[in-house]
Amino acid sequence: MTQEEFEHIAPGLRELMCSVGRGFFGNDDDAEDVAQEGLVALLRFIDRMEPGIRHDALAIRVAKHCCIDMVRKRKARNSAVFSHALNNTSQFDDFAVSRLRETDVGASPHEVLEAKELHEAVGKAVEHLKPSERRLFEMRQIEGLELDEIAKRTQIAKPSIKSIVSAARKKVFEEIKRLRT
Repeated sequence: MTQEEFEHIAPGLRELMCSVGRGFFGNDDDAEDVAQEGLVALLRFIDRMEPGIRHDALAIRVAKHCCIDMVRKRKARNSAVFSHALNNTSQFDDFAVSRLRETDVGASPHEVLEAKELHEAVGKAVEHLKPSERRLFEMRQIEGLELDEIAKRTQIAKPSIKSIVSAARKKVFEEIKRLRT
């Protein structure tokens, strides 16, 4: 596919990616970030994309991965104090807030609150998974382990792990959407 052909289909793909981002994060700002990162990712593989066919499924898949990557990047960016504050279900105390400011994590109070709410929603959604699904989901999505490592630890075949984690991810997305509406 040429650059010109990609530019022709990009607006439609962008809208799809925005929709995925909006569904995941629940706001337009993050949805725009998902679309932007997704289009950049697709642009890297423009030479492998065939012209004349619909790339909707690919765009949706890339957008979902961008959502997960954004959550992981935000988590990695934050310090241990920030993570501790998010895991604490009680309100932030003065000490925790002052420590957050001292660590210069680059998060506004609104972002802290939004991240805390999202973290709680994900936690509640993960609680609805079956124990076997939860274990594999956490290993893959939260701990960031590769399929080979999970297979080695659990003695479960990689295709089965992939299928279970995918189904669990879908359940978590649906439950988060239900909780945030």
